[in-house]
Amino acid sequence: MNAKFLCLFGLVLTSTIAVFGQSKRGPFEGVWQVAEVTRRGTDGLMTFKPGPNLTIFTRKHYSRIDVQGQKPRPALVNPATATAEELREVWGPSVAEAGTYELTQGQLILRPIVAKNPAAMAPDVSIVYSYKLEDGALILTSQRDQNGLVATPFTIKLMRID
Repeated sequence: MNAKFLCLFGLVLTSTIAVFGQSKRGPFEGVWQVAEVTRRGTDGLMTFKPGPNLTIFTRKHYSRIDVQGQKPRPALVNPATATAEELREVWGPSVAEAGTYELTQGQLILRPIVAKNPAAMAPDVSIVYSYKLEDGALILTSQRDQNGLVATPFTIKLMRID
């Protein structure tokens, strides 16, 4: 065989493997941001915009970090000299968690491996949401957490950003 043919054949084969070897992206895979949270309060249904947040889903794993609450966190100049109350105001609203997930029968089941909240990492803990994909948004409604059934379910609307 001539060298040009082998070179061309190798290039075509490599390109074909690269195209067909890529796995199809799952419906959750990507980077998301929470756009709004809706929950029932004493005055009825309340919808609010969340603080800074980011959720990442890969093929089998997830990671999320967000700042919850409606007011800005105070700047903490020196953690070594801060009071317990100052530390709670700064660190309390932060949520950080990562682990594996599973999609089954309309449910998203999160299994934390590491979390800011140690209770979320207890053996056999799973956090369960019902889900639907709607007009580019991922809508999650809480079902169960490390404490059992969620007494007052809330809904989270995430938008894909990547």
